[in-house]
Amino acid sequence: MGLIDGMLGNAAKIDAAKIQQEFSRILAPGERVEHAYQLIRDYFVFTDKRFVLVDKQGIRGSKVEYHSIPYKSITHFSIETGGTFDLDAELKIWISGTAAPIQKQFNKKLSIYEVQSVLASYILK
Repeated sequence: MGLIDGMLGNAAKIDAAKIQQEFSRILAPGERVEHAYQLIRDYFVFTDKRFVLVDKQGIRGSKVEYHSIPYKSITHFSIETGGTFDLDAELKIWISGTAAPIQKQFNKKLSIYEVQSVLASYILK
């Protein structure tokens, strides 16, 4: 993903092996990264055990918050596709015990249908 794509908020699929190395301190023994997507500086990571939202903060992104969500804690999710004038699509994920969903916006560079399909495959196991 290029700098221009990142500045424009374009999401892109990332090589799972690259994220596996980067997440070596975060992952449980034997846990594998299977899918990963990047949106500006934030990541969506699907492992064989959980969903991890990575929120890079600050000007340089040196402060990082990892939201680790077991798939069984996701109660439901929705997607809202972009319209004629609003080209952004939105993914909402509800976690048990919280009222407000986690919300992330995508543009047309990455199909929100692909991301929701991956999410559904883990939740519906």
